Amino acid sequence: MFGRKNKDSKTCLHPKIVAIGGGTGLSTMLRGIKLFTPHITAVVTVADDGGGSGVLRHDLGMLPPGDIRNCILALANTEPIMEKLLQYRFTEGLLKGQSFGNLFLAAMNGISSSFEEAVKKMSDVLAVTGKVLPVTLEDITLYAELCDKTIICGESKIGKHNMDNPSPIKRIFIKPHRPKPLPEVIEAILEADIIVLGPGSLYTSVIPNLLVDGVANAIQKSKAVKIYVCNVMTQPGETDGYTLSQHIKAIENHSKKKIIDCCIVNNSRIPQDIEKKYRNDGAELVKIDRKETLNMGIKIEEGNFLTILPNGYIRHDCIKLAKALLDIYKKTDMHERTDSGKKEQVAKKSYLDWSAKKCPFLQQ
Repeated sequence: MFGRKNKDSKTCLHPKIVAIGGGTGLSTMLRGIKLFTPHITAVVTVADDGGGSGVLRHDLGMLPPGDIRNCILALANTEPIMEKLLQYRFTEGLLKGQSFGNLFLAAMNGISSSFEEAVKKMSDVLAVTGKVLPVTLEDITLYAELCDKTIICGESKIGKHNMDNPSPIKRIFIKPHRPKPLPEVIEAILEADIIVLGPGSLYTSVIPNLLVDGVANAIQKSKAVKIYVCNVMTQPGETDGYTLSQHIKAIENHSKKKIIDCCIVNNSRIPQDIEKKYRNDGAELVKIDRKETLNMGIKIEEGNFLTILPNGYIRHDCIKLAKALLDIYKKTDMHERTDSGKKEQVAKKSYLDWSAKKCPFLQQ
């Protein structure tokens, strides 16, 4: 049904999942995935140049720590007070707006031989499930070319360009061109059972990873099920008015055709007052253009995958999202009728039984 043909029954007990992206969307999803499998690799963009990460990147010459920090904390097995400490932001003085977790990673970077080693050490300290990897160790800058040929320099400026110039994004690119990927990233992609793109900002969190040399090729060659998790809402300055298929076309235009087997998309409505708030900010629910998407050869997994935070912000429900990923994975093997495929189904059932016993609330 989809692309996955891996016959290693052991991985079916705990499927190997590679999640590619950045920002809040990726870290939110990871919190759900870690309840289902310990074999997680988060591949994180390093194009961020705003906020506290941007300051440390400029002052210390290090890669931006913010998205890495959030993914580490999402996969960490630590006391709540430790997570609260690492997410603390200073409110006064020279450190105003800076996250303690960013400073922690910056200090770890100072006593390590590389940023990669610093990330691994911080992951060890916090007993992280799986791995968090920067997609590249090179110092990259993200650019956007608008349809009126204007060039926007810097990740933090791309999403805000519509305040001065309403022209849509035509394409994004990075400098240096085709930076080298972290070897572990390519290895994880080729060995994965499931590869997930998103959720997260399309042009500033998801696609930048695909511009790193070899990443898109590895995804295309991988035998994993390749899933795109579409955002619930459009994003002002990036995806104004985009439908589901337009999100996917943007990914393909920046990488490879047929790089996605299936997409997960929310089809539930949201309260009118919250929808009005988002509309006032220039965002709207992503429209599901089913015919166009299916004509691209991409399956659609629809459902209610959202949750509304107390502050009124919409996020993906990490448990529902993780279950949807595993459901797609399960459906893939149901369409395999070889003897080895049948053996894998037995292993898969063992995994699902394990999941039900460990986290019975997940089966509700």
